[in-house]
Amino acid sequence: MTPQRVTLITLGVEDLDRSRAFYETLGWTPAEALPEVVFYQMNGLVLGLFGKAHLAADQGRPNADLGTGAITLAQNFATEAEVDAAFASALAAGATALKHPEKVFWGGYSGYYGDPDGHVWEVAMNPFWPLSEDGSLTLPKTP
Repeated sequence: MTPQRVTLITLGVEDLDRSRAFYETLGWTPAEALPEVVFYQMNGLVLGLFGKAHLAADQGRPNADLGTGAITLAQNFATEAEVDAAFASALAAGATALKHPEKVFWGGYSGYYGDPDGHVWEVAMNPFWPLSEDGSLTLPKTP
């Protein structure tokens, strides 16, 4: 088994119905939906939305005040136009603009938005990281 991997990312949310509606407005389709958690199949991993109270209890910390962490989730795209379209779609679905897409110091193009619970998403085009046909990313080998 490869130890350097992530198979599931779970986001704690205040209102599961609101969060589910947000992601579905972006075009995401649940692979499994239960009353307290929704799972979305992604390229080789799963994203879960879990009500914060249920998530805290599942972690063995039923009284924990779960906030949003210092983490950025990212979607890379092949073109700047795709980044702009993804950013616009997120805003139309109810996201909060954090940084509108723009050319950035490292040679790419990116912007940031927050989902309804404040989870930060980056939408980016990195000219140094080509994407596979299915949109997945494998870092290029360095010499």
